[in-house]
Amino acid sequence: MAKAVKTPKTNAMRELESAGISYVLHTYEDDGDESVGLGVAISEQLGEEPGQGFKTLVCVTPSNDYVVCCIPVADELDLKSAARAAGEKSLAMMHVKDLLAATGYVRGGCSPVGMKKRYRTLIDETCVLWDTIFISGGKRGYQLELAPDDLIAFCGATVAAITRED
Repeated sequence: MAKAVKTPKTNAMRELESAGISYVLHTYEDDGDESVGLGVAISEQLGEEPGQGFKTLVCVTPSNDYVVCCIPVADELDLKSAARAAGEKSLAMMHVKDLLAATGYVRGGCSPVGMKKRYRTLIDETCVLWDTIFISGGKRGYQLELAPDDLIAFCGATVAAITRED
């Protein structure tokens, strides 16, 4: 009998397990392509609705604090709405080169769970439309499926309308 391949745990997985939060790990092929629309391609590969998959974006406040924003993969972050929801005058996107040092994660593998520090977190209000949502598992090729209420409670997140209207 062949030996089962053990999946290495990420910080995100360890923290959820420590908190007693159940999740389902899904894996996908990471071809290293960092083009726009990567989240939608991952959603399609996993057979999930694009509105059910959430990407994690990290923003910087005028006082150099960080705010984590989780939005559907096909949507764009509305920085003004996110700033209002975070109680800030404005927000700017964090430079990709700063992401690893601030969060411990790389682009394409950034999860709102398991960062080096806990930051204020905003999750787009559409998360409550789903029984489960998908977030990055903390490594490229890993997605975690969990209940939005569990993610909100774990992160102490604020749920708000933070995506752009077309």
